[in-house]
Amino acid sequence: MPLWRRPQRSSHPGSGSGSPEKTNGQPPNTLPSPQPSTGKALEDKLTWYQQQFENCSDIIFRQFSLSTGQDCALIYIRGMISQATAQDFIIRSLQQEADHLKHEDIYRFLFDDKGLSVSQTKIIADLNEGLTAVLDAGALLLIDGDERMMTFSISAYQTRSVDEPPNESVIRGPREAFIEDLEINLTLLRRRLKIKDFKNEAIIIGTKTKTDIVIAYVDGLCKQELVKEVKRRLSYFDIDSVLGSSYLEESIEDNPYSPFPQIQYTERPDVVAAALLEGRVALFVDGTPMTLIVPVTLPMLLQSPEDYFQRFIAATWIRWIRYLFTFISLLLPSLYIAITTFHPEMIPPQFLRTIASSREIVPFPAFFEAFMMELAFEALREASVRIPKSIGQAVSIIGALIIGTAAVEAGIVSATMVIIVSLTGIASFIIPHFDLGLSFRLLRFPIMILASLFGLYGIACGLILIYVHLINLESFGIPYLSPLTPLVEADLNDTIVRAPWYSMRKRPLQLTDNSTRQKNNSRGWAKKKG
Repeated sequence: MPLWRRPQRSSHPGSGSGSPEKTNGQPPNTLPSPQPSTGKALEDKLTWYQQQFENCSDIIFRQFSLSTGQDCALIYIRGMISQATAQDFIIRSLQQEADHLKHEDIYRFLFDDKGLSVSQTKIIADLNEGLTAVLDAGALLLIDGDERMMTFSISAYQTRSVDEPPNESVIRGPREAFIEDLEINLTLLRRRLKIKDFKNEAIIIGTKTKTDIVIAYVDGLCKQELVKEVKRRLSYFDIDSVLGSSYLEESIEDNPYSPFPQIQYTERPDVVAAALLEGRVALFVDGTPMTLIVPVTLPMLLQSPEDYFQRFIAATWIRWIRYLFTFISLLLPSLYIAITTFHPEMIPPQFLRTIASSREIVPFPAFFEAFMMELAFEALREASVRIPKSIGQAVSIIGALIIGTAAVEAGIVSATMVIIVSLTGIASFIIPHFDLGLSFRLLRFPIMILASLFGLYGIACGLILIYVHLINLESFGIPYLSPLTPLVEADLNDTIVRAPWYSMRKRPLQLTDNSTRQKNNSRGWAKKKG
């Protein structure tokens, strides 16, 4: 587990002038406690800070004296800073050089690059600003007889190492994933976007958590209207805590009551970089590895990072398989219910006799049979997530086999229904985006009800209602079904098929005014050779 040194909040990336933007009309680093009169006495300042940090056992007040007789104090949070750096490069350096310094030269020595070997220092006079610096994993130096103070960014706390993404793994592609530290995540993205136009603006949300939020985009590719709209929606936040990206997702999406996700989340830096280069906006939240991408479309959620690292022929075939099994995950149980209940004449006679013989001892109608099995499958899926990972996979597989076999032998369900539910469950796992797969799993149940009441006519009505909802759904002003509805022919080369890279010369036209991705055909050499 590496130690990560976090820069001061005042030098946060993308903050422009060096301070985060205001939120809810107030500077986000201003605390509500009253500001006392700033004096020079060290004891007064220490008393005020001790009152603010009352009953905080992890706050350290390190008092020491210089050889000149001046008393000093260093305030920090235990476990959040490098105590070796504080001792060797701040306290010891001051004590060694104090004999050669006058009182008025101490801050000049501290702030001079030739003085302390500590970067990102800042001289302040506001006690509340010093309080914020300590809470933001910094150290605060107080000197008796001087109203000024100095903050040091010497944070060094444990972070999770950059590892392979557990939920979006690929066979051929990068193995890096975002972690819970915001600065490391921005570094992973900066390594891929080595351009000055990559912008990342910081704001702070949460009156209690003071969570850093970064709005990332590529200037010149992303429309400024989109950036302004993201900022406008975020400006309405007045919440005490933001502990994950889902806090933002539920509040800024266009239609929170839609079953379909309108914001994509990912833990892969390459996916975020590709989205930014198309003119989209990414939202980073400190403390979570999941990054939000807006706007998003339904075809985009059905794409996998694997599509862009495989050869385009194989990627297109896999994409067609994914579309087919998406419909299977939504409609297969409903089609079985409708056909066996209302339209048995559509089944070949020999197959119909097989189904009838398997259902001969089943006392329940097809709908109740499918409903029970689907609920059991959902329970197994949820149980496999909650139980310890070492036995989770075994329990889910063995549980499905035992329950399915026992249910068939007991005559509760037919063998055909077990096959139908198993295929439906496998199909739902093929959908790359978890929230989109969950949407189809939820919609499967009302369509099953319609199929049990009206047959194929009910399924058709359910699909029409879903389609009407989808064509009216938007994500930050972009139609959810684009480029299919409305039809944008220039963008179809990365929708139904995955065209080869040398033919994808344009970016999505609805997202950016700079649509040129590549000017020349990268396979132009083949024509010249011939």
